[in-house]
Amino acid sequence: MNDAEFVAALPKVELHVHLEGSMWPSTLRALVDKHGLQDFPSDEAGLREWFEFRDFPHFIEVYLKSITTLIDEDDFSRLAYDSITALATHNTRYAEMHVSLFGHLMRGVDASVVFDGIEDGRLRAERDSGVVVRWIPDFPGDFGLDAANRTLDAVLADRRDSVVAFGIGGIEVPREPFGPVFRRAIDAGLHSVPHAGETEGPDRVWSAIRDLGAERIGHGIAVMQDPALVELLREQRIPIDVSPTSNLRTRVVRTVAEHPLPAMIDAGLLVTLNSDDPSMFGTDLTREYRAALEMGLDRRAVATLATNAVDASFIDPELGRSIREEIQQLM
Repeated sequence: MNDAEFVAALPKVELHVHLEGSMWPSTLRALVDKHGLQDFPSDEAGLREWFEFRDFPHFIEVYLKSITTLIDEDDFSRLAYDSITALATHNTRYAEMHVSLFGHLMRGVDASVVFDGIEDGRLRAERDSGVVVRWIPDFPGDFGLDAANRTLDAVLADRRDSVVAFGIGGIEVPREPFGPVFRRAIDAGLHSVPHAGETEGPDRVWSAIRDLGAERIGHGIAVMQDPALVELLREQRIPIDVSPTSNLRTRVVRTVAEHPLPAMIDAGLLVTLNSDDPSMFGTDLTREYRAALEMGLDRRAVATLATNAVDASFIDPELGRSIREEIQQLM
Protein backbone atom coordinates (compact mmCIF):
# COMPACT_ATOMS: atom_id res chain seq x y z
CA MET A 1 0.00 0.00 0.00
CA ASN A 2 1.13 3.58 -0.60
CA ASP A 3 1.49 6.21 2.12
CA ALA A 4 -2.04 7.56 1.65
CA GLU A 5 -3.50 4.07 1.97
CA PHE A 6 -1.36 3.39 5.03
CA VAL A 7 -2.58 6.54 6.79
CA ALA A 8 -6.19 5.77 5.87
CA ALA A 9 -5.88 2.23 7.23
CA LEU A 10 -4.30 3.35 10.50
CA PRO A 11 -6.84 3.27 13.36
CA LYS A 12 -6.57 6.59 15.17
CA VAL A 13 -7.12 8.10 18.58
CA GLU A 14 -7.32 11.88 18.97
CA LEU A 15 -6.67 13.52 22.33
CA HIS A 16 -6.52 17.23 21.54
CA VAL A 17 -9.49 18.38 19.51
CA HIS A 18 -11.87 21.15 20.52
CA LEU A 19 -15.57 20.58 19.99
CA GLU A 20 -16.24 24.22 19.14
CA GLY A 21 -13.17 24.34 16.92
CA SER A 22 -14.69 21.45 14.97
CA MET A 23 -17.66 23.56 13.84
CA TRP A 24 -17.59 23.14 10.08
CA PRO A 25 -18.70 26.11 7.93
CA SER A 26 -21.90 24.28 6.94
CA THR A 27 -22.85 23.82 10.62
CA LEU A 28 -21.95 27.41 11.48
CA ARG A 29 -23.92 28.73 8.52
CA ALA A 30 -26.98 26.67 9.53
CA LEU A 31 -26.85 28.01 13.11
CA VAL A 32 -26.40 31.61 11.95
CA ASP A 33 -29.47 31.25 9.72
CA LYS A 34 -31.48 29.43 12.41
CA HIS A 35 -31.02 32.21 14.95
CA GLY A 36 -30.96 35.14 12.49
CA LEU A 37 -27.55 36.27 13.73
CA GLN A 38 -25.73 39.26 12.28
CA ASP A 39 -22.05 40.14 11.78
CA PHE A 40 -21.12 36.80 10.23
CA PRO A 41 -19.95 36.15 6.65
CA SER A 42 -22.90 35.56 4.32
CA ASP A 43 -21.75 32.26 2.78
CA GLU A 44 -19.50 29.27 3.41
CA ALA A 45 -16.71 30.68 1.26
CA GLY A 46 -16.75 33.83 3.37
CA LEU A 47 -16.65 31.75 6.55
CA ARG A 48 -13.56 29.90 5.32
CA GLU A 49 -11.89 33.24 4.64
CA TRP A 50 -12.98 34.40 8.10
CA PHE A 51 -10.96 31.50 9.50
CA GLU A 52 -7.70 33.01 8.26
CA PHE A 53 -5.86 34.05 11.43
CA ARG A 54 -3.30 36.82 11.80
CA ASP A 55 -1.97 35.40 15.08
CA PHE A 56 -3.05 33.53 18.20
CA PRO A 57 -5.06 36.40 19.78
CA HIS A 58 -6.97 36.85 16.50
CA PHE A 59 -7.78 33.14 16.51
CA ILE A 60 -9.19 33.47 20.05
CA GLU A 61 -11.29 36.44 18.92
CA VAL A 62 -12.84 34.48 16.04
CA TYR A 63 -13.29 31.40 18.23
CA LEU A 64 -15.26 33.32 20.85
CA LYS A 65 -17.39 34.95 18.16
CA SER A 66 -18.20 31.63 16.49
CA ILE A 67 -19.51 30.00 19.68
CA THR A 68 -22.18 32.68 20.07
CA THR A 69 -24.12 30.64 17.49
CA LEU A 70 -24.61 27.90 20.10
CA ILE A 71 -27.73 28.80 22.03
CA ASP A 72 -30.03 25.85 22.72
CA GLU A 73 -29.68 22.13 23.38
CA ASP A 74 -30.31 21.21 19.74
CA ASP A 75 -27.41 23.45 18.65
CA PHE A 76 -24.99 21.62 20.91
CA SER A 77 -26.38 18.25 19.85
CA ARG A 78 -25.91 19.10 16.18
CA LEU A 79 -22.39 20.34 16.74
CA ALA A 80 -21.40 17.20 18.66
CA TYR A 81 -23.00 14.87 16.10
CA ASP A 82 -21.47 16.63 13.09
CA SER A 83 -18.03 16.84 14.71
CA ILE A 84 -17.89 13.24 15.87
CA THR A 85 -19.19 11.71 12.65
CA ALA A 86 -16.56 13.78 10.80
CA LEU A 87 -13.90 12.08 12.94
CA ALA A 88 -15.15 8.71 11.73
CA THR A 89 -14.18 9.53 8.14
CA HIS A 90 -10.53 9.49 9.25
CA ASN A 91 -10.75 6.05 10.87
CA THR A 92 -10.77 7.66 14.31
CA ARG A 93 -12.00 5.15 16.88
CA TYR A 94 -11.78 7.17 20.07
CA ALA A 95 -11.39 10.86 20.94
CA GLU A 96 -11.20 13.08 23.99
CA MET A 97 -12.75 16.40 23.01
CA HIS A 98 -12.25 19.69 24.81
CA VAL A 99 -15.45 21.64 25.48
CA SER A 100 -15.15 25.40 26.03
CA LEU A 101 -17.65 25.29 28.87
CA PHE A 102 -16.89 28.71 30.33
CA GLY A 103 -17.34 30.29 26.91
CA HIS A 104 -20.98 29.24 27.19
CA LEU A 105 -21.47 29.92 30.89
CA MET A 106 -20.31 33.52 30.45
CA ARG A 107 -22.99 34.00 27.78
CA GLY A 108 -25.70 32.84 30.17
CA VAL A 109 -26.06 29.33 28.72
CA ASP A 110 -26.67 26.87 31.53
CA ALA A 111 -24.26 23.96 31.87
CA SER A 112 -27.16 21.51 31.69
CA VAL A 113 -28.04 22.83 28.23
CA VAL A 114 -24.46 22.26 27.09
CA PHE A 115 -24.13 18.79 28.60
CA ASP A 116 -27.61 17.58 27.60
CA GLY A 117 -26.95 18.72 24.05
CA ILE A 118 -23.47 17.31 23.58
CA GLU A 119 -24.43 14.04 25.27
CA ASP A 120 -27.37 13.61 22.90
CA GLY A 121 -25.11 14.27 19.92
CA ARG A 122 -22.36 12.04 21.30
CA LEU A 123 -24.65 9.05 21.82
CA ARG A 124 -26.27 9.42 18.39
CA ALA A 125 -22.88 9.75 16.73
CA GLU A 126 -21.46 6.72 18.55
CA ARG A 127 -24.47 4.67 17.46
CA ASP A 128 -24.17 5.80 13.82
CA SER A 129 -20.38 5.94 13.43
CA GLY A 130 -18.87 3.78 16.16
CA VAL A 131 -16.60 6.60 17.38
CA VAL A 132 -16.31 6.68 21.18
CA VAL A 133 -15.88 10.18 22.65
CA ARG A 134 -15.17 11.50 26.12
CA TRP A 135 -15.25 15.16 27.22
CA ILE A 136 -12.70 17.56 28.71
CA PRO A 137 -14.43 20.76 29.91
CA ASP A 138 -12.03 23.70 30.06
CA PHE A 139 -11.80 27.42 30.64
CA PRO A 140 -9.63 30.24 29.22
CA GLY A 141 -6.88 31.11 31.69
CA ASP A 142 -6.92 34.78 30.72
CA PHE A 143 -10.44 35.04 32.19
CA GLY A 144 -9.02 34.41 35.64
CA LEU A 145 -9.62 32.35 38.74
CA ASP A 146 -13.35 33.08 38.86
CA ALA A 147 -13.75 31.50 35.42
CA ALA A 148 -11.80 28.43 36.59
CA ASN A 149 -13.94 27.94 39.69
CA ARG A 150 -17.23 28.59 37.91
CA THR A 151 -16.33 26.05 35.24
CA LEU A 152 -15.34 23.35 37.71
CA ASP A 153 -18.38 24.05 39.89
CA ALA A 154 -20.63 23.57 36.86
CA VAL A 155 -18.89 20.33 35.91
CA LEU A 156 -19.16 18.87 39.40
CA ALA A 157 -22.77 19.98 39.86
CA ASP A 158 -23.85 18.28 36.64
CA ARG A 159 -21.25 15.50 36.44
CA ARG A 160 -21.55 13.11 33.51
CA ASP A 161 -19.69 9.80 33.27
CA SER A 162 -18.39 10.87 29.86
CA VAL A 163 -16.44 13.77 31.44
CA VAL A 164 -12.96 12.42 32.12
CA ALA A 165 -10.69 15.43 32.59
CA PHE A 166 -10.38 19.15 33.23
CA GLY A 167 -8.34 21.65 31.22
CA ILE A 168 -7.19 25.22 30.77
CA GLY A 169 -6.68 26.99 27.43
CA GLY A 170 -6.99 30.50 26.02
CA ILE A 171 -4.19 33.05 26.19
CA GLU A 172 -1.32 31.30 27.96
CA VAL A 173 -1.17 33.16 31.26
CA PRO A 174 0.84 31.83 34.28
CA ARG A 175 -0.55 28.52 35.55
CA GLU A 176 0.38 28.69 39.24
CA PRO A 177 -2.73 30.63 40.40
CA PHE A 178 -4.98 27.81 39.18
CA GLY A 179 -3.34 25.16 41.34
CA PRO A 180 -6.12 24.96 43.96
CA VAL A 181 -8.80 24.59 41.28
CA PHE A 182 -6.96 21.72 39.61
CA ARG A 183 -6.33 20.03 42.94
CA ARG A 184 -10.06 20.18 43.56
CA ALA A 185 -10.72 18.67 40.12
CA ILE A 186 -8.20 15.89 40.71
CA ASP A 187 -9.69 15.15 44.13
CA ALA A 188 -13.06 14.78 42.39
CA GLY A 189 -11.59 12.12 40.09
CA LEU A 190 -10.87 14.21 36.99
CA HIS A 191 -7.60 14.00 35.08
CA SER A 192 -5.49 17.14 34.58
CA VAL A 193 -4.77 18.02 30.93
CA PRO A 194 -3.78 21.70 30.66
CA HIS A 195 -2.53 23.56 27.61
CA ALA A 196 1.04 24.74 28.19
CA GLY A 197 4.12 25.61 26.17
CA GLU A 198 2.23 26.61 23.04
CA THR A 199 2.71 30.37 22.80
CA GLU A 200 4.87 30.77 25.92
CA GLY A 201 8.09 29.12 27.08
CA PRO A 202 8.97 25.95 28.98
CA ASP A 203 8.28 27.64 32.32
CA ARG A 204 4.56 27.20 31.60
CA VAL A 205 5.06 23.45 31.19
CA TRP A 206 7.08 23.23 34.42
CA SER A 207 4.24 25.05 36.17
CA ALA A 208 1.57 22.84 34.61
CA ILE A 209 3.32 19.78 35.99
CA ARG A 210 4.23 21.26 39.38
CA ASP A 211 1.13 23.36 40.11
CA LEU A 212 -1.64 21.70 38.12
CA GLY A 213 -0.61 18.05 38.43
CA ALA A 214 -0.61 17.73 34.63
CA GLU A 215 -0.93 14.16 33.39
CA ARG A 216 -0.73 15.25 29.76
CA ILE A 217 0.39 18.50 28.15
CA GLY A 218 -1.58 20.22 25.42
CA HIS A 219 0.74 21.50 22.63
CA GLY A 220 3.96 21.69 24.68
CA ILE A 221 6.23 22.49 21.73
CA ALA A 222 8.29 24.89 23.87
CA VAL A 223 9.71 21.99 25.91
CA MET A 224 12.55 21.59 23.42
CA GLN A 225 14.02 24.85 24.72
CA ASP A 226 14.84 23.22 28.07
CA PRO A 227 16.93 20.01 28.16
CA ALA A 228 16.12 19.40 31.84
CA LEU A 229 12.41 19.53 31.07
CA VAL A 230 12.85 17.17 28.13
CA GLU A 231 14.61 14.72 30.45
CA LEU A 232 11.81 14.93 33.02
CA LEU A 233 9.09 14.39 30.42
CA ARG A 234 10.96 11.46 28.92
CA GLU A 235 11.65 9.79 32.27
CA GLN A 236 8.12 10.26 33.62
CA ARG A 237 6.50 9.50 30.25
CA ILE A 238 4.25 12.53 30.43
CA PRO A 239 2.49 12.73 27.05
CA ILE A 240 2.52 15.83 24.86
CA ASP A 241 -0.35 16.41 22.43
CA VAL A 242 1.18 18.07 19.36
CA SER A 243 -0.85 19.79 16.62
CA PRO A 244 1.49 20.88 13.79
CA THR A 245 -1.04 22.57 11.49
CA SER A 246 -2.51 24.49 14.42
CA ASN A 247 0.95 25.82 15.32
CA LEU A 248 1.44 27.00 11.74
CA ARG A 249 -2.01 28.56 11.39
CA THR A 250 -1.69 30.56 14.62
CA ARG A 251 1.84 31.62 13.57
CA VAL A 252 3.44 30.05 16.64
CA VAL A 253 5.72 28.15 14.25
CA ARG A 254 6.68 29.85 11.00
CA THR A 255 7.33 26.92 8.66
CA VAL A 256 6.92 23.14 8.55
CA ALA A 257 10.71 22.80 8.44
CA GLU A 258 10.97 24.59 11.80
CA HIS A 259 8.39 22.47 13.57
CA PRO A 260 9.91 20.58 16.53
CA LEU A 261 7.85 17.38 16.11
CA PRO A 262 10.71 15.29 14.63
CA ALA A 263 13.12 16.55 17.30
CA MET A 264 10.61 15.73 20.03
CA ILE A 265 10.33 12.18 18.74
CA ASP A 266 14.13 11.85 18.43
CA ALA A 267 14.38 12.99 22.06
CA GLY A 268 12.25 10.02 23.13
CA LEU A 269 9.20 12.04 24.19
CA LEU A 270 5.74 10.45 24.29
CA VAL A 271 4.15 12.51 21.53
CA THR A 272 0.66 12.25 20.02
CA LEU A 273 -0.71 13.83 16.82
CA ASN A 274 -3.86 15.96 16.88
CA SER A 275 -5.90 18.41 14.80
CA ASP A 276 -6.80 20.85 17.63
CA ASP A 277 -9.41 22.99 15.82
CA PRO A 278 -9.82 21.16 12.51
CA SER A 279 -12.48 23.25 10.82
CA MET A 280 -10.88 26.56 11.76
CA PHE A 281 -7.40 25.41 10.73
CA GLY A 282 -8.44 23.59 7.57
CA THR A 283 -7.06 20.26 8.72
CA ASP A 284 -8.04 16.83 10.05
CA LEU A 285 -6.30 13.88 11.62
CA THR A 286 -5.55 12.28 8.24
CA ARG A 287 -3.71 15.41 7.13
CA GLU A 288 -1.74 15.53 10.37
CA TYR A 289 -0.51 11.96 9.87
CA ARG A 290 0.37 12.66 6.25
CA ALA A 291 2.24 15.77 7.38
CA ALA A 292 4.27 13.65 9.78
CA LEU A 293 5.38 11.47 6.86
CA GLU A 294 6.22 14.60 4.88
CA MET A 295 8.40 15.77 7.79
CA GLY A 296 10.56 12.70 7.23
CA LEU A 297 9.08 10.20 9.68
CA ASP A 298 8.86 6.63 8.40
CA ARG A 299 5.76 4.47 8.68
CA ARG A 300 6.94 2.73 11.85
CA ALA A 301 7.42 6.11 13.57
CA VAL A 302 3.98 7.25 12.42
CA ALA A 303 2.39 4.02 13.67
CA THR A 304 4.16 4.60 16.98
CA LEU A 305 2.50 8.01 17.18
CA ALA A 306 -0.86 6.26 16.77
CA THR A 307 0.02 3.81 19.55
CA ASN A 308 1.21 6.68 21.74
CA ALA A 309 -2.26 8.23 21.52
CA VAL A 310 -3.82 5.03 22.86
CA ASP A 311 -1.25 4.88 25.66
CA ALA A 312 -1.76 8.55 26.57
CA SER A 313 -5.55 8.36 26.62
CA PHE A 314 -8.10 7.54 29.31
CA ILE A 315 -9.67 4.90 27.05
CA ASP A 316 -11.47 1.77 28.19
CA PRO A 317 -8.72 -0.89 28.41
CA GLU A 318 -10.50 -3.40 26.17
CA LEU A 319 -11.03 -0.86 23.39
CA GLY A 320 -7.44 0.29 23.81
CA ARG A 321 -6.11 -3.26 23.39
CA SER A 322 -8.18 -3.74 20.25
CA ILE A 323 -6.85 -0.56 18.64
CA ARG A 324 -3.25 -1.39 19.58
CA GLU A 325 -3.56 -4.79 17.93
CA GLU A 326 -4.86 -3.24 14.71
CA ILE A 327 -1.98 -0.74 14.65
CA GLN A 328 0.54 -3.53 15.27
CA GLN A 329 -0.75 -5.42 12.25
CA LEU A 330 0.15 -2.44 10.05
CA MET A 331 3.69 -2.02 11.41
